[in-house]
Amino acid sequence: MDITHSPEWQALLAHREQVKHRHLRDFFAADPERFSHLALRHNDFLADFSKQRVSQETVALLVALARAAEVESWRDRLFAGEAINFSEHRAVLHPALRFLGPGPFPTATDNVMPQVRQVRQHMRDFSERVRSGLWRGFSGEAIRNVVNLGIGGSDLGPKMAAKALSAYEHPGLHVHFVSNLDGAQLAPLLETLDPRSTLFIVASKTFTTQETLRNAQTAREWLLASAGEENREAVIARHFVGVTAATEEAGRFGIPQENLFAMWDWVGGRYSLWSAVGLALVLTIGMTQFERLLTGAQAMDKHFLETPLERNLPVLMGLLGIWNTNFLGAETLAILPYNESLRALPAYLQQLEMESNGKTISRTGSPLGCQPNPIVWGEIGINGQHAFFQLLHQGGWLIPSDFIISATSDYPLPGHNGPLLANCLAQSAALAFGRTEGEARADLEGEGRQEAEIQALLPYKVFAGNQPSTTLVLPRLDPYHLGLLLALYEHKVFVQGVVWGINSFDQWGVELGKKLARRLQPALEGHPDDSLDASTRGLIAYCRRYGQL
Repeated sequence: MDITHSPEWQALLAHREQVKHRHLRDFFAADPERFSHLALRHNDFLADFSKQRVSQETVALLVALARAAEVESWRDRLFAGEAINFSEHRAVLHPALRFLGPGPFPTATDNVMPQVRQVRQHMRDFSERVRSGLWRGFSGEAIRNVVNLGIGGSDLGPKMAAKALSAYEHPGLHVHFVSNLDGAQLAPLLETLDPRSTLFIVASKTFTTQETLRNAQTAREWLLASAGEENREAVIARHFVGVTAATEEAGRFGIPQENLFAMWDWVGGRYSLWSAVGLALVLTIGMTQFERLLTGAQAMDKHFLETPLERNLPVLMGLLGIWNTNFLGAETLAILPYNESLRALPAYLQQLEMESNGKTISRTGSPLGCQPNPIVWGEIGINGQHAFFQLLHQGGWLIPSDFIISATSDYPLPGHNGPLLANCLAQSAALAFGRTEGEARADLEGEGRQEAEIQALLPYKVFAGNQPSTTLVLPRLDPYHLGLLLALYEHKVFVQGVVWGINSFDQWGVELGKKLARRLQPALEGHPDDSLDASTRGLIAYCRRYGQL
């Protein structure tokens, strides 16, 4: 059934009419204990939902909607290993990748843990050899630089986490990430590297991804130009490893079997950080810290699986997003981390949310009855204050935000973290409560302004406020709490997909462009294709005339 036809959805529409004109100032005035009611903790992690435009009645109606959509049942099916990715006939078992218990998962009869543990042990053995200097390049040099070649989930996840956990990185090992086909990313990097001490990780489930394979081939040519072709197999074996489900394809590239780390079809790319796709991260922070990341994610899995919906952090985050999108009319969601180390988080969440739920066809094959996922975007909050926050405050758009802060800096410098936290908390408060005309007048009068000047300035000094936001507070940015945070967003996306009636684990929309690119390549190389549209033909002609292909 289309959830928009349910009594629970209709009840929310009626409720919206009662509250849509209420200001956050009114919500707080009506409930002095609002923070204690709507700010939830998971041990030392805090999620403050009190600046969302909801009452406790709204939350209760949203929870009823989740039950009507059978969120609990779908959650149980996810953790039971059912093939809930029905369009590709696959289970969705990324929680198995961070399961650290001794028993089977998901069930004793369908237990994937032996293979998961085997790959984990391989990652540990390999990373310890590289980090200790025992793994040597073709000339006997220890590895000092690691280059991860991947795209999408094989790039965004490990890159984001490596930047987030840079305070834990190995001092003598530097990790780099290359995803773009544009040589402007790979070429300048290679100029700074020594082939004798550089290791490449080729991360591609199919080992046919065009961007990744072209970069890998260029890297191999660069390496062999220095090492020589006479010991080709031995050289590649010392400087290339692969993360893939296509071992034969990787072997044809030249990577030996012992250098391959397995992937499985029950792990989607954007959910694969927890697997061997995280190998670059393991090399920089070590396997012990990587397992702390898994521990944090597993703790959120347990919370999601066992906590009643009314106090369940991913469920409430998902439902509040649905409220903002489908009932208040928000079209975007701003991700605003105030930790410099989380600078790659908005891009990571863009893929997680929009590739998962950027769909308008339901699980039954019919059009959705509502608008699904909003546009996700964002930036480091302290930078955004000097860029787009003006629009958030006075641009007239409804733009919900997620503020993310760490109470303790991962790079403590005296006098830095206090002002940083103050800016974050001030912005979330200013967006929520704004400034009335009376408050603006009092400020101007306090500055000693004359009445004529006050009248001229007053319209510019009023802020509407009433912008909803969630504030997520980590006690510190460490592997455990990063794992907790990322799993929170994963499950939030799952909850929203269930309510909207979407399969969150396929991504057919990305395939069309790839198919067309393969078709256009011959035309760019001089083989005309008259069946192409006039615009594409014209662009190809221009590129052939002025470009270097």
